[in-house]
Amino acid sequence: MATSPFSSDALAGKRILITGGGPGLGRGLAGHLVELGAEVHLWGRRPAVLEDAALEASRSRPGSVHWQAVDVRQADLVDTAIGEIWSGHGPLTGVVNNAAANFIAPTESLSHRAFEAVTGTVMGGSFNTTHAAGRRWIEGGTRGVVLSTLTTWVWTGSAFVVPSAMAKAAVHAMTMSLAVEWARYGIRLNAIASGPIPTDYAWEMLNPSEKSSVGATQADQIPMGRMGTIEELSNLTAFLLSDACDYLTGQTIAMDGGQMLAGPGTFAGLTSMSPKDWADARERSKAASAVSKAQRGV
Repeated sequence: MATSPFSSDALAGKRILITGGGPGLGRGLAGHLVELGAEVHLWGRRPAVLEDAALEASRSRPGSVHWQAVDVRQADLVDTAIGEIWSGHGPLTGVVNNAAANFIAPTESLSHRAFEAVTGTVMGGSFNTTHAAGRRWIEGGTRGVVLSTLTTWVWTGSAFVVPSAMAKAAVHAMTMSLAVEWARYGIRLNAIASGPIPTDYAWEMLNPSEKSSVGATQADQIPMGRMGTIEELSNLTAFLLSDACDYLTGQTIAMDGGQMLAGPGTFAGLTSMSPKDWADARERSKAASAVSKAQRGV
């Protein structure tokens, strides 16, 4: 486990929103940010999961984590929820665009609804949240930081996850573009392109069967020979959200154990899967998705 290089008050006074904060990476990040003194707000679509995540993340500082059930694809709902944070708690100092949707599939088999579910969450959701917070920072004359969770596919693309690769590339472009446009307001935008960090549900969608265990989700394809950890991701996240790197903006930082440099960390190896293999993977993904949907309240 990676140790934190920061003092316990490194994020004191910071109020940070994490979208996609119920499960996986968002949930793990929240606890680490709280330990460094931040007040954290979690968004997601499953109230029970969000409530549980908030309780877990705030163990070291009860009452430091708040949650709202928000569908980031809906711009009006996002704007209302951001307004509630501003009026009920005060201005955010940082936004982590972590909400995502993804699954492996042959692109020709995708429906428009499936494509929009991924791109609407990743691209639309990241813009909606960034825009709602950024507009308020500018109007109020306050500084802010936006940090987006990406992958190295923003540079290489990836077969079999085309909607996600497209959407994350768009957020990468947003990061560079708004870094220039909003720098004069004291607003910084950066992103982390992490290598594989196994989490529940996301892993079931990206590696649902034995046959799909190829490429981007395999530790033996990473020069360091292992997956990344939430602790390591949290350390870099905390640094980028802190005042310690106030001159850094417009950058997407790869943290992948050298995977991309050794060969793109993509799903190109799934070309070996047969139609039967894809059918099996699809059924397993559907089962995982059904469990997730049953927990949603919005």
